[in-house]
Amino acid sequence: MEKTSSRVLEMLAIKGKVTDTGAMTARCADYDEEDEVYRARHPWSVYGVPFADMQKAFDHLRTELPKNGWRIVKDGVDGSKSKSPQILAESSGREFAIDVRLYKASKVGNAPALINIAVESACYKAK
Repeated sequence: MEKTSSRVLEMLAIKGKVTDTGAMTARCADYDEEDEVYRARHPWSVYGVPFADMQKAFDHLRTELPKNGWRIVKDGVDGSKSKSPQILAESSGREFAIDVRLYKASKVGNAPALINIAVESACYKAK
């Protein structure tokens, strides 16, 4: 999970501050509890650089993902009021999916501009 997140950061090619909450696991909803089937999720963000640099990084990711074995399944805007740019992609073997969103700074809550990334694994059975 962390290796995939690191690779996405490399593809963004941006030097900013990176949050790291670490990967979390949760049960996959489509399975019975006794099956012990889980999914890992690693949300993180890049911030602390000018918004124009974030836009360039977002565009760079758009071209780098297919070169690195990812299939972009959505490239548009999210469903939020602000209509933030969003890329959804799946790795070639469908082991991972990513949700990448670009947010402008907001005076409400004093939120900085950032690129928000969530890397999620496919469901897997615990050993």
